[in-house]
Amino acid sequence: MAVSSPFCRVFTRFCRSLSSAALKPAREVQQRSVSKIIDGKAVAKEIRAEVRLEVEEWVRLGNRPPHLAVVLVGDDPASASYVRSKTRAARQAGISAETIRRPSTISQEELLDLVHSLNTNNDVDGILVQLPVPKHINERTICDSVRPEKDVDGFHVMNVGRFCLDQRALLPATPYGIMELIKRTGIDTIGKNAVVCGRSKNVGMPIAMLLHTDSSHDSGIGADSTVTICHRNTPPDQLRLFTKTADILVVAVGIPGLIKADMVKEGVVVIDVGINRVIDEESGQYRLVGDVDYKGVCEKASYITPVPGGVGPMTVAMLMKNTLIAARKDYTYSN
Repeated sequence: MAVSSPFCRVFTRFCRSLSSAALKPAREVQQRSVSKIIDGKAVAKEIRAEVRLEVEEWVRLGNRPPHLAVVLVGDDPASASYVRSKTRAARQAGISAETIRRPSTISQEELLDLVHSLNTNNDVDGILVQLPVPKHINERTICDSVRPEKDVDGFHVMNVGRFCLDQRALLPATPYGIMELIKRTGIDTIGKNAVVCGRSKNVGMPIAMLLHTDSSHDSGIGADSTVTICHRNTPPDQLRLFTKTADILVVAVGIPGLIKADMVKEGVVVIDVGINRVIDEESGQYRLVGDVDYKGVCEKASYITPVPGGVGPMTVAMLMKNTLIAARKDYTYSN
């Protein structure tokens, strides 16, 4: 029989307390979320390589390479940079591309005439009018003037309507890219709470539709998530409530660092679409940041996209994918 003395009992309790104190930090470290960075550059490179192989096969079968026509109106430096990246990516994928430049003084009718000529040109498979256009031109009118089967931006009202009905369509490149990032990263979406901050017609609305879509329908791209949309009129306290429920959080609002660490839960998947130029307080130089406070949120997220290098490269990659789809006429459009 073991002999129990007051000293032994005190010593035992002391050892147990030391053991508990030593184990506690280990448990906390183990429970703490470690973010995995979703490398948009790497995934985009993979997709562009896949497109190139498909283009080579298409040409081997006796077809000409797909051709993309990009219309650039005005001399906005950012737009010009975007156009250069798109045409460069096209050439790397084996897609021929041309940039058609027009001055900012072009009338809406003249621009519509140009789009019409590209619509009727059988050597042009994809048409992209770089946005924004000058203020005297109606953006929606221009987007809807591109034939839907050549609308590689996915902005035509027919393409928007089709993917809203879970039908196959040329999808807006940025939401399409987000879906590919989620899919290729192996993130589970079925039944998950997805919160989209931003309701733009080019990003917020389409990604919300794609996230909630039934994956068993014709498009085959649906995520089967439960989706909440927040926007500029969502009160800040309500925004915090919604974002803290998110298993998947997509932020596309154009406000640097809007989403803070205390606005998300442990293990959230964060897709940051924002691209904002801000002045670095230390260097005094401009740098790119997203709509999410990356440093703080990455300590809680299970997956997160960086800015730059996250969603941006995917937009260009999916544009190449859409151009190939248009060239092969994978989708049928009725006149």
